[in-house]
Amino acid sequence: MNIPAELKYSTDHEWVRMDGDVAVIGVSDFAQDALGDLVFINLPEVGDAVTAGDAFGDVESVKAVSDLLSPVTGTVCEINEELLDAPEKINEDPYGAWMIKVENIEATEDLMDAAAYEEHCAAEE
Repeated sequence: MNIPAELKYSTDHEWVRMDGDVAVIGVSDFAQDALGDLVFINLPEVGDAVTAGDAFGDVESVKAVSDLLSPVTGTVCEINEELLDAPEKINEDPYGAWMIKVENIEATEDLMDAAAYEEHCAAEE
């Protein structure tokens, strides 16, 4: 399982990379593996508000539909439109296939570093 050290992680398996004042958000390798082959993704619109711990979209795999939970509170400033036509890119490269970018961040869920996240994943297996 790939867990890049430079990222922060939520207990719901989203990752966060800060790019200045903007949070870049995607799902972890653990999450994409558990979900299976992704066939559809539903993302918010630019300008939508997201709240830490609340759903900002969902993904559909051959197994199930799962909510995507925001690890931060703020405003969506960009979505990865490429994923709308090719959600399988998340399976191929979960850390390259970001989903949304959030600005005006007011709060973050309790985010973990890579070591804590690795322990969290081991406990769930």
